Amino acid sequence: MKKVLLLLADGFETFEASVFIDVIGWNLVEGDNSTELFTCGLKKEIKSSFNQRFTVDFLVSDIDISSFDALAVPGGFEMYGFYNDAFDEEFLGLIRGFKTNNKLIASICVGALPLGKSGVLKNKKGTTYNSAERREALREFGVNVINQPVVMDDNIITSCNPSTAVDVAFLLLEHLTTRNNADKVHQLMGFDDKK
Repeated sequence: MKKVLLLLADGFETFEASVFIDVIGWNLVEGDNSTELFTCGLKKEIKSSFNQRFTVDFLVSDIDISSFDALAVPGGFEMYGFYNDAFDEEFLGLIRGFKTNNKLIASICVGALPLGKSGVLKNKKGTTYNSAERREALREFGVNVINQPVVMDDNIITSCNPSTAVDVAFLLLEHLTTRNNADKVHQLMGFDDKK
């Protein structure tokens, strides 16, 4: 079984987190049945953007990185405290641990900024929310900022805004399983009907 760890900071965007939950969950039930997802944070109760409350499965301090195959990091809103958790040294240390162990890392929107601050994107291609301020912040972390919706360099995925969330989740699934399997789940979830 491939295990995905969804790393949540206070102020995370629920939509960006939910795509990972749904795509990995649909694969567990309707795809090749090979993936499960677990959540973690710096504390047991996390408040999302717009003040929704969530209880995570694990604390960051409890995580054994060798038990997981991938890390998923949704973005969030500064006004809801996203960067307080996302730039916390313990949060950043977990990201570094996944990189050190050569695990897949997928982020959406400003979820790329803690990746950048952790150093795992230094001298790599990446992207983040398409505002000059956020892109400059990513560039200051030594990232070669690319103006594309989704960027994958090595085993790290970044993206430019919430609209890319579904694409990122399916790209992660493809790299955890196969392209054919990801396409099958994409079709089962009805996304092909929208084309």
